[in-house]
Amino acid sequence: MSFQYWNLRSRPERFPPFWTLLIASAFLRVGLILYSEWHDARSTVKYTDVDYRVFSDAARFLYHPSKDNIAQGSWTRNFSLNVGNPYLRETYRYTPLLAVLLLPNELIHASFGKYLFAACDLINGVFIYQLLVTSILSRPTQVPASDDAKHKLLDERCESEATENTRMADAKKWAAFLAATHLLNPLVFSISTRGSSESILCTLVLLTLHHALHHRWDAAAVMLGISTHWKIYPVIYGVSCVSAIAAQTRPTSGWGFPFAKSLVCTRTLRFAILSAGTFYFLSTLCYVIWGYPFLYEAYLYHTVRLDHRHNFSPYFYLTYLTYPGQSGSLDDHAFSLARRFLRSPLTSLVPQLFLSLGTGVLLGRRTQDLPFAWFVQTFAFVLFNRVCTSQYFLWYMLFLPLLAPRVQFSWWSVIVWAGTQAVWLAEAYKLEFLGEDVFFSLWLRSLLYIGGHAWVLRNVMEGYAIGAIL
Repeated sequence: MSFQYWNLRSRPERFPPFWTLLIASAFLRVGLILYSEWHDARSTVKYTDVDYRVFSDAARFLYHPSKDNIAQGSWTRNFSLNVGNPYLRETYRYTPLLAVLLLPNELIHASFGKYLFAACDLINGVFIYQLLVTSILSRPTQVPASDDAKHKLLDERCESEATENTRMADAKKWAAFLAATHLLNPLVFSISTRGSSESILCTLVLLTLHHALHHRWDAAAVMLGISTHWKIYPVIYGVSCVSAIAAQTRPTSGWGFPFAKSLVCTRTLRFAILSAGTFYFLSTLCYVIWGYPFLYEAYLYHTVRLDHRHNFSPYFYLTYLTYPGQSGSLDDHAFSLARRFLRSPLTSLVPQLFLSLGTGVLLGRRTQDLPFAWFVQTFAFVLFNRVCTSQYFLWYMLFLPLLAPRVQFSWWSVIVWAGTQAVWLAEAYKLEFLGEDVFFSLWLRSLLYIGGHAWVLRNVMEGYAIGAIL
């Protein structure tokens, strides 16, 4: 079966300058935040996400310590620190640094956090634009492996100043167009203006990628440690960074023992130590202030999480069937071995990590391929995660503008990606709003979602390979 691909490489002839686009994006977000305040005051169905209320409540607990609301870390006890415990807010399962950032919700305005998240959206757009102009569009599609070959190719293709200026102007137009696909993406600006904090994590990830593409590996390691502290999944990017560093330090061909041996060297160990050290420093600091509640809610909880609420992942149904209390004839501790296996987080974690880490090692050997490697890693991680909601899609959509110059997309991929979600959402509506017992049919649609999105990932990988050749 053949597919029609559409190529985004053609230069947009008429497109506003990037800074005009950025200002328009800022006004759009400010308008939506102001609307959210007006809407929420008049409607029982809120525009603001429930997570934002969780963040705000956690910041309130942090700012107003009391006898029953005090951080439980050793420093708090030994130094009599007057710090509240954000984990008294049920379902707050994030780093306490997020609650610290949202203290102005208490001090300045209740919507401060939304403006912060929207500002991170805009910063992400700037990073995408700068990465495209300086690191992606400035390179030819095929890049030689050695530095000497790169310099030789640049010398042979030295252009006149006028031609170079024209090329840079074209690159900036193209970069502005691609940055617009992020800044003006309805999923992106609606999630941040409703109060989701994903944009902060995206900023940290883009900062990590920015340093990696410019071969500033120490800075990239520190940013990776911060990103992983903020939310654990960016740790998967470490393996692709290690693969890229190893390929620069000890170039090898093939995938045998010499390649595996090259992954362990002074530079890769330095990167791993810096990254892990940053993560442990921040986590230890939070632990000595907030104690075990931080450790459990931010990290350990996710290893034992049993989410039987419906979501895109087909694992929800297995958890639902084996959830304590679902069967009146079974005691909570009397599950069969098979049931314990089905509800174990390891059931999804093993294939999830195998794919996301394995693709990182294989696809990250060239530094310029890191955006693609991170996209594939994140897509696989989200696809096989035990819990998956729409905001998780932002984790890999962040890299799409950076891939566009080097990939050919199939219209069928777009249709299947959106269509499988629409089919699932139509059935989820019956369960959530009509109260119909459609758990099994919803699970079948979750399987369709898995198969459809896996097919989309395969097409993007194939399109990237095609784009790299053309």
